[in-house]
Amino acid sequence: MLHKPLVPSCQPRLFWGAIVLLAMLPLTAFAAGGGAVGENLLWLALILMSARLFAPLAQRIGFPAVLGELLLGVALGNLTLVGIGLFDTIAKDPIIAFIAELGVIVLLLQIGLETRLADLVKVGARATAVGGVGIVIPFVLGAFVVGPWLLPGQSQNTYLFLGATLAATSVGITGRVFRDLGKLNTPAARIVLGAAVIDDVLGLVILAVVTSLVQAGSVSVGEVGWIIAKAVGFLAGSIWIGRKIAPHSSRWLARLDAGPSMLFAQVLATGLALAWLAHAIGLAPIIGAFAAGLLFEPLFLKDFDTPRIVQEIEPMLRDPESRPLMDRLLPILSKHAGHQHEHMIEPIGYFFVPVFFVLTGMQVDLSTLADPQIVAIALGVTAAAVAGKLAAGFFAGSAGKWIVGWGMVPRGEVGLIFAMVGKQLGVMDEAMFSVIVIMVILTTLITPPVLTWLLRKES
Repeated sequence: MLHKPLVPSCQPRLFWGAIVLLAMLPLTAFAAGGGAVGENLLWLALILMSARLFAPLAQRIGFPAVLGELLLGVALGNLTLVGIGLFDTIAKDPIIAFIAELGVIVLLLQIGLETRLADLVKVGARATAVGGVGIVIPFVLGAFVVGPWLLPGQSQNTYLFLGATLAATSVGITGRVFRDLGKLNTPAARIVLGAAVIDDVLGLVILAVVTSLVQAGSVSVGEVGWIIAKAVGFLAGSIWIGRKIAPHSSRWLARLDAGPSMLFAQVLATGLALAWLAHAIGLAPIIGAFAAGLLFEPLFLKDFDTPRIVQEIEPMLRDPESRPLMDRLLPILSKHAGHQHEHMIEPIGYFFVPVFFVLTGMQVDLSTLADPQIVAIALGVTAAAVAGKLAAGFFAGSAGKWIVGWGMVPRGEVGLIFAMVGKQLGVMDEAMFSVIVIMVILTTLITPPVLTWLLRKES
C-alpha cells in the first residue's frame, strides 16, 4: 500500500506558509514587548515546530531526522550573516540551554532503556578496545603530529589541548542515528555505546591531566587514579545497586498506584537523579542517564499481565500439542511488553530532544569559514580526527568496523566544551579555536548521512 508523503507535494504553499509563520513569531513577541519568559516560550514553540517540519524533509531524502534538526540549527544560528539577528538570543539563553541539556539526558535515558545490559557486557572487551584506541590515537595525532605540523610555533600545552579535543566523542548524535533507524540492538551499536562510556571516562582523565599541566605544571598519579576510581565506582555501583533495588521499588510503587503515571515518574526520576549524581562526581550527566536506563530490564509477560492471565497460559505451556505455538507466541508478547518503559518516556523526548540538536547546530559559526588558510588547516585537523576514530573501528571485529568507526567520529558539543576550557585557560587563540569549531562542524554534520548510508547498505 502506498503511503502519503510526509510533506504533501500538492500543498507546498501550506508547508512554506507554516515556515514563514513560524519565522514571524519572534517579530510578534518583540512587537508585544514580551518578557524573557514569554520569549522563551515562543522560542521553544519555534524550535519544536520547525524541527518537526525539517526532520521529515531530511527523512524524505534518505537522511535521519537528526540531520534535519542540526541543519535547522545551523541555519537559524547564522542568519546574522544575511542581516537577520532575531535568533541571536536563543543560543545564549540559559533557560533554553538547560532544556537542551535535559534533551540529551532524556535521549540517553531512552537509549539505555532500549539496551540490554547483558548484550552490552557481551561486547565489553571489544568496546573497551574501541574506546581506548579511539582516545589514544586521536590524542597522539593532535598533540604530537597534526598540531605541530599544521600550526607551528604554538606551545606544547596548546597541542595537548588540541589532542584532548580530537579524543572527544559525542554519543548523542550517533545514538540518535542508530535509534532513528531502529539499529540500537545491533552489535555495532552496542560497541559504540560501550566505547562512548569508556571514551567519556578516559576523556575526562585526559582533560583533567592537561588542565593540571597548564595550571600547575605537573599532575599527580593519585589525582588521575582518583578520577578513574570515581568513574568506575559510579558506573559499577549505580548499575549493580540500582538493579537490586529497581524491581522491589517498582512493586512497592505499583501498590500505591498501578497506573502508567507511576512507572513514568519512577523511570524519569531515576534518570534525572543518576544524571545529577554523575555530574556531582565530575562525570557527564548523560552517562548517569544511560546507566539509569540500564537498570530497568524489559518487562516480560509475567511482570506486566495479571496473575489470572498467567495462570490461564500456564496449562498451555505444559500441553505438548500447544507448546510449539506458545513458544512462538511468548517471544512476540514479551517483545512488545519489553518496550513499555521506553514507550512511556518517548513523548517527553519529542519535546526535549529536538531542542538539544537544534541548539547544537546553532553553536556552529559559519563565519569561521571566511579565512581560507584557517579552513585548510581545519580540514587537515578534521582528517586526523576522522582517521583516529576510524582506526578504533578496526578493533570492533566482525560487528562492522566502518559503522563503529564512523559512530565514534562526531565531536559535537563535547569537542566544543573541551575547546572552551582551553580557551578559558589562555592556551588557545582565536585561530586555534576557529580550527576546532570547523572540525566540530564537519564531524557533527558528515557523520549522520555517512552512518545512515553504511547502516542501510548493511541491511
